[in-house]
Amino acid sequence: MPLKSILNQLQKFKSFVYANVVWSASGQELEVHLRPRKNSRPVCVECRRPGPIYDHQRQARRFEFVPLWGIAVFFVYRMRRVDCPDCNRVVIEQVPWGDGKHRTTTTYRWFLANWAKRLSWQEVAVISHTSWQTVYRSVRYAVLWGIAHDTWKNVVSIGIDEIAWRKGHKYLTLVYQIDEGRKRLLFIAEERTQEALHRFFDRLLPEQIVELKFVVSDMWRNYLDVVRDRAGNAVHILDRFHVMKKLNEAVDQVRRDETRRLKADGYEPVLKQTRWCLLKRPENLSDRQTVTLQELLTYNLRTVRAWLLREDFQRFWEYRTASWAGRFLNEWMTRTLRSRLEPLKKVALSLRAHRPLLLNWFRANGALSAGVVEGFNGKAKLTMKKAYGYRTHEALQIALYHTLGKLPEPNFTHRFW
Repeated sequence: MPLKSILNQLQKFKSFVYANVVWSASGQELEVHLRPRKNSRPVCVECRRPGPIYDHQRQARRFEFVPLWGIAVFFVYRMRRVDCPDCNRVVIEQVPWGDGKHRTTTTYRWFLANWAKRLSWQEVAVISHTSWQTVYRSVRYAVLWGIAHDTWKNVVSIGIDEIAWRKGHKYLTLVYQIDEGRKRLLFIAEERTQEALHRFFDRLLPEQIVELKFVVSDMWRNYLDVVRDRAGNAVHILDRFHVMKKLNEAVDQVRRDETRRLKADGYEPVLKQTRWCLLKRPENLSDRQTVTLQELLTYNLRTVRAWLLREDFQRFWEYRTASWAGRFLNEWMTRTLRSRLEPLKKVALSLRAHRPLLLNWFRANGALSAGVVEGFNGKAKLTMKKAYGYRTHEALQIALYHTLGKLPEPNFTHRFW
């Protein structure tokens, strides 16, 4: 089957025909020459309306197309200029396989953008024999098209978190949709301030804010204040993941402090290499770690008391109602505040301050968890690691939307990827 027939089947353009296919002067590329149909009128690039022909460009323009069999393919076309009566000026025509001054076809940009989801941008550039900038512009085009055609419908549950993207405490605020069957990145903002999260709610319509039923976040004060002010009707949940993370950090801090104290006093280093014995769940311990933990529990150590308090708190998540869970929480906080273990006392005071939000976990029937949010954060960090970081916030934002946003794509006659 001739290449012209294949292109007519897969990439047919109204008012244009494929004239012929020839090898380039170098003999390394295929050139597909196009011409307009007889009596067709060029379309103005600005108002998108047909108009009379003014003249033709002197030299034909080349547009890079999807490679075939490892051979570079270029569309070659001599552009017409339009004497547009609506714009009252002479402008270049709009062609259906490209836009603006881009030297790549729209199909080739989508080809590069989809491969950029699987590989790093540099790897896509090397494999496709093009430049990193071409890949970046293709991904940016796909993301902007997707955002323009995306709709935030039926967003009921969202998760809010932050990740560090650069040294020097440079953070991103990320908002995810975590509904069952629809999990994706919705919004990115620089820094983790109240203004950053306010920009997300500013993009929501009043009826969309009313539709929000659940908001999951950590205990970062800026996020708590904004959610209270902008989404007061939603159930704000401090979930199990972040609470247990704080408790584990407190237990580990007690262990480190006691390890230094025992070493300074000349005692046997019984806490050496016991970190994961204390932080892992008992059912996840290896046989060797189980034996080590059993031996450690025979000592009267501050670390052992901290571990016992942490394990006792696990019973909190087994309750079925918020009222009984609240009674247990009060009793646990009282014992912890009397334990003279400062890291755990700090956590207990934090839980007391956020008690209503913590009990919301039961009002949501434990159905929502920040585990989904943390999973997305891991994918975001992998995206950054795959590229060895990004120099600008715009490039990082484009990469994250492209990888995690699940943005819509146009309907293609044929997908070349």
